[in-house]
Amino acid sequence: MIAAFVLGLLFAIIGVRLAQLGLVERRVVIDGREVSEIEASRPPIVDRNGLEMALDLRVPSLFAEPRRIVDPEQATDAILTVLEDLDREWLVQRLTGEAGFVWIKREISPDARDRIMRLGIPGIDFLSESKRFYPSREASHVLGTVDIDSKGIAGIERNIDGDGVALLQELGIARDQELTPVQLSLDVRVQHAMYTELVDGMTRYKSIASAGVILDARSGEVIALASLPDFDPNVPSTAVAEGRFNRITAGNFELGSVIKTVTFAAALDSGAVSLRDRYDSRFPVRFGRFSITDFKGQNRILTVPEIYRYSSNVGTIQIMQTLGKDNLRAFMSTIGFDRPIETELPERTPPKVPSQLSEVVAATASFGHGFSISPMHLARAMAAFVNGGLLVDPTFYPRDKETALANAQRVISRRTSEKIRFLMRLNALEGSASRMNKLAAGYRAGGKTGTAEKVVEGRYGTGKNLNVFASAFPLESPQYVMVVLLDEAEPENAQSGNTAGWNAGEVSGRIIARVAPMLGIAPDSNPQLDEGLITPVSAELPVDQEERLRRLFGDTR
Repeated sequence: MIAAFVLGLLFAIIGVRLAQLGLVERRVVIDGREVSEIEASRPPIVDRNGLEMALDLRVPSLFAEPRRIVDPEQATDAILTVLEDLDREWLVQRLTGEAGFVWIKREISPDARDRIMRLGIPGIDFLSESKRFYPSREASHVLGTVDIDSKGIAGIERNIDGDGVALLQELGIARDQELTPVQLSLDVRVQHAMYTELVDGMTRYKSIASAGVILDARSGEVIALASLPDFDPNVPSTAVAEGRFNRITAGNFELGSVIKTVTFAAALDSGAVSLRDRYDSRFPVRFGRFSITDFKGQNRILTVPEIYRYSSNVGTIQIMQTLGKDNLRAFMSTIGFDRPIETELPERTPPKVPSQLSEVVAATASFGHGFSISPMHLARAMAAFVNGGLLVDPTFYPRDKETALANAQRVISRRTSEKIRFLMRLNALEGSASRMNKLAAGYRAGGKTGTAEKVVEGRYGTGKNLNVFASAFPLESPQYVMVVLLDEAEPENAQSGNTAGWNAGEVSGRIIARVAPMLGIAPDSNPQLDEGLITPVSAELPVDQEERLRRLFGDTR
């Protein structure tokens, strides 16, 4: 009885101890990371229609336990029959010693895994890791990429980690789970159309870089964004190659005459200038020994609509002087030109805008020189100018219009917005945007060109331009704005020019013609739609030109 009692007690103690050990989770650490973290997953990224843009694939990774390997050199020779790219000396050293875990090669093919398993080498094993896969590289600057440990290092991937996915991975909660997809505002169809047209533009006009962005003018959603040259997110090392930065959010540029739209919006909204006003554009504007002229001067007195149509520097400077340089600088602050735009992308650069404008700087700033902003700043401002006057911050996530309006800031009146839309359409019908208009016939697009001389080694006039085109469509009820830029574009042929209307404008027209049907906008050449753009501003049109403008806008009365 005593012996039975003692034995029973011993078995009871052993049983309790075994139960305790069974409840202890073994924490295996490899290169400072637990297995649960290594095997963690990332949520898929989808576009606004649910199409996958980034997803996880389960791939095997090879590791070794050197203390269990009997003959490192023999094991090395066996492994090299499958993984021939490994260095023999490095692998022998890797397999020698008393370490518990070392990586041999991560993210190998299933075929290589099967062949190594058939070798039957003790101390060799596999872990299943998540490898990020991007079906297309066309949105690389938006998606970003991840490192070998599946950590987001750029773009939305980095933003996702900031939203807590990295924590889930560290806790092991993300392992072997279907995480909720991250939905973006992008439309992969529109993204593809913009991307291919930008590639064509670089080839056609021998440009060193190109970029474009399309915004929903009412919600601020980014529908497409591309910047070339880009990188392959499936090969993260390509992201650090020279010139592979996001020119839309992280690039600062002097954008040239597209900024005249800003000057016109400020002046018209202030009431200091009206569409019927006239300015003498026959002579250069002089500041000391320097003078500013027009690219193609009309050498006559111009009305305000004509100044916009002919992109007159001289006329624009006089409009700015009527407004006042301090008022122009205040308006630049109102539309956010002097502070970074906060979006879900970490890639951003603060704009460079002088805190005060001298007479000379204000003059050059009125037509887009002397300060630099990102193309996203311009796109946001253009959206406000055509959507009725509300400045809406851009977003890469879906957002309904009610939410956008709740956080919007009024920067110009609805009436001023109607005037800007009229001017943009006028420029498309008979100004520098006419080449865009022919390519986007039926969609009633309007826009403004900008051909900015680049500063090289501190000097203008080097013959190298940044060509920019800002557009909106359809202008009778604006839904989308777009900014396209080409860097150092050349004439397409001997009969072509190299100003923005010839290249960035044409690229914009081709994009609009392709994406408008995807966005639910049908072509319609009804002249009454254009007439609706002139009716709200007719009271302010120059009397001697009103009938001509009405006929131009399709007046059928």
